[in-house]
Amino acid sequence: MTATGDSRVRPTLKARQDTALPDRVARSAASLTGQSADEIRGWLHQRREEVRFAVDGIPFDALDGWSFAPDTGNLVHRSGRFFTVEGLRVSVGEQPARVEWQQPVIVQPEVGILGILAREFDGVLHFLMQAKMEPGNPGLLQLSPTVQATYSNYTKVHKGAAVRYLEYFTDPSRGHVLSDALQSEHGSWFHRKRNRNMIVEAVGPVPEHEDFRWLTLGRIHELLGHDNTVNMDARSALAGLYGHSAPHALHSDTELLSWLTAQRSVTPVRSERVPLADVPGWTRGTASIDHENERYFRVVAVSVQAGNREVGRWTQPLFEPRGQGVAAFLTRTVEGVPHVLVRARAEGGFLDAELGPTVQCTPSNYAHLPAAEQPPFLDLVTSADPSRIRYSALHSEEGGRFLDAVSRYLVVEADESEAPLDPPPGFRWVSRDQLAALAQYSHYVSVQARTLLMCLNTLKA
Repeated sequence: MTATGDSRVRPTLKARQDTALPDRVARSAASLTGQSADEIRGWLHQRREEVRFAVDGIPFDALDGWSFAPDTGNLVHRSGRFFTVEGLRVSVGEQPARVEWQQPVIVQPEVGILGILAREFDGVLHFLMQAKMEPGNPGLLQLSPTVQATYSNYTKVHKGAAVRYLEYFTDPSRGHVLSDALQSEHGSWFHRKRNRNMIVEAVGPVPEHEDFRWLTLGRIHELLGHDNTVNMDARSALAGLYGHSAPHALHSDTELLSWLTAQRSVTPVRSERVPLADVPGWTRGTASIDHENERYFRVVAVSVQAGNREVGRWTQPLFEPRGQGVAAFLTRTVEGVPHVLVRARAEGGFLDAELGPTVQCTPSNYAHLPAAEQPPFLDLVTSADPSRIRYSALHSEEGGRFLDAVSRYLVVEADESEAPLDPPPGFRWVSRDQLAALAQYSHYVSVQARTLLMCLNTLKA
């Protein structure tokens, strides 16, 4: 106690960064302790066999609790929660290059939690991963975050069971935060959707459950080499964990951020929600909403049965893309430092342009166009010699809202003749570590680029 009788504890300064974390992450990435990848995949298969899962397409009038609002045609839930399917009017950029269109979009203003619990075993960080079913996933069940829940779900609007381990992400006394950021999701299908991506190191023992396993980052990296095994939410949350080490890059951090700010200034995203019934070029049938040219995606309805979810049965709408996507980074090494070619992507559902892959599209949507109007670098990544493909795997997108939305994720080596260090407008070379640093913050790195960042971290130097 001081002479004046003041017993308050004086605040003390803390380090601005956890300088030990990058080394701890590196040790976990180098570790393959515990169950093998084949054993984990076997466990996922076993959970599919032991727990009843079923997803069936249904007509819209068989949806329970969902209906088309008579005044707008929007597809809404009777609770007023979860999400809605509405129309969106979009314009990107300034005249004379402004691009405008209208489309259906998912409106889900709630901020969900994508949370992964961490603990150290024998000096190595492990992460608690869940075998979770999502109705839109190929194979239904994939490796997921410890907690993957919308606000409506974890506040039990559905009147279902509680979300396991949620308390570790809502009660600060239960752990130490290793990463935490609000991140956007698919701007082509969501309107300004954000989730809280978190990794929390638990304090004390964590209760076990048969649907969860502790895995090192190295084992998760290994599983990323298998198609449709690690789900989108796990890839997104883990991408914010990586520190940055290489001090040099082709462009300084200030130059990179200035370039992105300039891109955002000249390609503003203006979007307005409109009645779904008024969106031109889209037609509602008994079981789907389709584009007149049978491109892009369609809106469908499904009935779901899942024995290990908070609710065992439900119905819902899903977006179903027409065709398999491609998401790719071109990569080059500049004076020994790995770089990737990013593109500033201004998607209809974004607040602002974000750093995205070199190529991100569904090729079938462009098949009718001449070569000059195809996305830049598309032919380069899709026809690359196998010896230049550093990474290739199929990964599904958000299985809770999208049906069989699968993209081929690629990392492809390029040379100066194909991808010069002075790239076309809208593109920029960034070091892998610059991208990792920006992924720790909100609205800089898109969800597809975060997946590719995870893929990059699986590669040997």
